[in-house]
Amino acid sequence: MEELYSQLVQWVDQTATWIWSYMIYVLFIVGAWLTYKTSFIQFRRFCDATKLVLQGFMGKGVDKKRDGDVSPFAALSTALAATVGNGNIGGVATALFWGGPGAIFWMWVCGFIGMATKYAEALLGVHYREKYPDGTIAGGPMYYIKNGLKNKSVAIYLAAAFAVCGAFAALFGTGNMMQANQMALAFHSQFGIPKVATGIVITILVGLVIIGGIRRIALVAERIVPTMIIVYFIFGFFVIIEHYAEIPNVFALIFQYAFTPSAAVGGFLGATVSQAIQFGFRRGLLSNEAGLGSAPIAHAAAQTPSPVHQGLIGSMEVFIDTIVVCTLTALINLSTGMWESGLTGTAMTAASFSKSIPYLGGFVVALSSFLFGYSTLLGWCYYGEQCLKFLFGIKVTYTYRVIYIILIFVGSIASIELVFFVGDIANAFMALPNLIALALLSGTVGALTKTFFEKYKKIEEFK
Repeated sequence: MEELYSQLVQWVDQTATWIWSYMIYVLFIVGAWLTYKTSFIQFRRFCDATKLVLQGFMGKGVDKKRDGDVSPFAALSTALAATVGNGNIGGVATALFWGGPGAIFWMWVCGFIGMATKYAEALLGVHYREKYPDGTIAGGPMYYIKNGLKNKSVAIYLAAAFAVCGAFAALFGTGNMMQANQMALAFHSQFGIPKVATGIVITILVGLVIIGGIRRIALVAERIVPTMIIVYFIFGFFVIIEHYAEIPNVFALIFQYAFTPSAAVGGFLGATVSQAIQFGFRRGLLSNEAGLGSAPIAHAAAQTPSPVHQGLIGSMEVFIDTIVVCTLTALINLSTGMWESGLTGTAMTAASFSKSIPYLGGFVVALSSFLFGYSTLLGWCYYGEQCLKFLFGIKVTYTYRVIYIILIFVGSIASIELVFFVGDIANAFMALPNLIALALLSGTVGALTKTFFEKYKKIEEFK
C-alpha cells in the first residue's frame, strides 16, 4: 500500500512539474504584457496604491451608499486573508527545499510582474460585476470572461471552465486541504497534538464563520489579517536581527543560485536553475495568487469609487504577500541555515524560529500557521462558493459549505507532498482560462487606466 501511495505521489509530482514547465512562461508573458499595457502601473502608482491601503486601514474613504457588499479595505482583507496563508510559511520553505536559494529571486520576479496582473484582475472584477437577485454582488473572472469577451459562444465555455477549476481548487487544492494540512502539521511537530484533534478544531472554527457569508468573512478578515502579519513580523525581525551577520551572504546566495545550479549540502539535495525558476514561480503563485483569478472575486464585492481604485489596492496585495511576507520567511530560513537541514514545509520555518527563540519560537510558527491558514480557509470558501453559484445558482450555497468543512478535516490528516502537488495542478488549471481572458481583455485594462489618469492626475481628485 505504501509503495502504491509513493507511486501516486511521484506521478502527481511529475504531472505538476510538466504542467508548470509551460505555465511559468504563460504567467510571465501575460504579466509582462499587462505591465506594458498599463505603462508599468505597479511602479508608477505605487505611492497612490500604498496611500489607498493606509486610508482603508484607518477607516477613511468608506461610502456604504456605493454598489458593493463590503468596504474596499474589507475586500482587500478578504483577498489577503485568502492570499497570506501557509504558502508564506510552508510554501516558501518548500521552494527552498526543492529549488534552493535561487527560487526566492524568481519568486520576487513573479511578485513584481504579478502586481500588474492583480491590478488588472481587480479592475476587471469591479468593471464587469453583476448582482444576484438577493442584491449581493457577483463578480470575478467568470463574469469578466462572460461579459467582456466578444465571442460569447467561446466566452461562456471559458467562464464555465474557470468556475469548475476554481471550485475544484477551493475544495481540493490551495484554499482548503493544503492549509488544513500545514496547520495540523505545525501543531503536531511542535506540541505533539494529533492531527485529528487539530482538524476537528479547525473544522468547527471555520464553520462558525462561513455560515454568515461574505460580510461575516470580511468582518473577521479585517480583524485577523493586520494582527497576524504584525505578530509574524515582530518575531521574524527578532530572528533576522540575531543572525544579521548572515544577511549579506543570504542575498548573495539568492542572486548566485538564481542563475547557477546549487550544489547539495547537508540535507539539501541540490537544485538546477530550471528547478529554481519552476519552484520560485510555483510557490510564488501559490502564495500571491496573481493570475490565478481568485482575488478578483473578493475585490468585485468592494464598495469602491472606481475600478482603478480597487485595481491599485489589489496590486498591493501581491507586494505585501510576496515581496514583504515571503521575503521575511526566506531570510529567516536562509540566515539560520535551516534550508540545509533536510526539513521542508512548516517544519523548516518552525525549526528556524525555535533555533533563535527557544521554547517560544515553535509556538510563534504554530500560531502564525493557524492564523494564516484559518484566514485562507475563510477567503477560499467564498471563492469556491461564488464559482459554484455561477454554475448552478444560489441553491448550492449550503451544500457546498458542508462539503468544504468536511474536506478541511480530510486535508488535516493527508500527506504533505500529495496535498502540495495536487494544489499545484489545481492552480494551473484554474489560472489558464483566467490568463487567456486577461490577455484578450488587456486592451480594456489599458484603456480604462489611461482614461482615468488622463482625467485625474492624482487619485485624490476622483470623488
